[in-house]
Amino acid sequence: MSNINSAKFDIREYLRLDRFPHFLCPGCGHGMALRALLWAVEEKGIDKDKLAVVSGIGCAGRLSAYIDANTFHVTHGRPLAFATGLALARPDLNVVVITGDGDCLAIGGNHLIHACRRNLNMLCLMLNNEVYGMTGGQVSPTTGKTRTTTTTPLGNAEPTFDSCALAAAAGAGLVGREVTLQVPPLKNLIKEGLEYHGFSFIEVISDCTEVFGRKNDLGSSPEMMLRQKSDLRPSSYGNKVDEPFRPNTLPTGVLSRHDRAEYRDAIEAHAKVVKAVNKTSVQGIDESN
Repeated sequence: MSNINSAKFDIREYLRLDRFPHFLCPGCGHGMALRALLWAVEEKGIDKDKLAVVSGIGCAGRLSAYIDANTFHVTHGRPLAFATGLALARPDLNVVVITGDGDCLAIGGNHLIHACRRNLNMLCLMLNNEVYGMTGGQVSPTTGKTRTTTTTPLGNAEPTFDSCALAAAAGAGLVGREVTLQVPPLKNLIKEGLEYHGFSFIEVISDCTEVFGRKNDLGSSPEMMLRQKSDLRPSSYGNKVDEPFRPNTLPTGVLSRHDRAEYRDAIEAHAKVVKAVNKTSVQGIDESN
């Protein structure tokens, strides 16, 4: 835990207050994720002019509009593609991607795989609320089996996508997960992602109370928060096996870390090798003549 008193952190210093009131529904976990991110930025001492936040389409994608920094609201599923160009062109910036489970894993799944593979220096926060919340509540790649959505009125028959396992298998340097219930641990995990020199992927388990929760009789916002807690440890509230993860076994924190060459560093090292080889080849041609 950080020794910095959270009372000293005033989130309003990092927000575009002229954009308020915000659009988030009562009980939405995305606001807590935003607080954790900006709290981590504060503790890291990152200048707002050196922070670049890229987001896609969806409830999570709208968050960048409220951040008083360099922000980009881009097309559906493409924030990682835009962020790749930005990070390559401006390595002096701290590039953060805010995306949702549909934006990142469905239409944007290919971009996620290659961002992990390249290991370019940026942080990707995927806010997972198990549904396409902004566009009507359609099924997403992380919607739990048997769950009801507007496109699965009889229940979802498809298995859940484990985004952290995918990111780790695709080569992401740092992979982690946390729940919005645990804001200080989430803040610390985001700080670790910001510090990591390479691609960091953090899944944030969030809640959609108005669309997903009501349709699946998950109760009020506090009750859904307690469901997050029961995912982490045995509880009288319990879980069914058809939840997104098996009951009481949701791993959080840093799940994997592989300290390998960051993309720009690898390209520069490769360029030096190619230059040396070409120089040797030219010298060999000159000597033969």
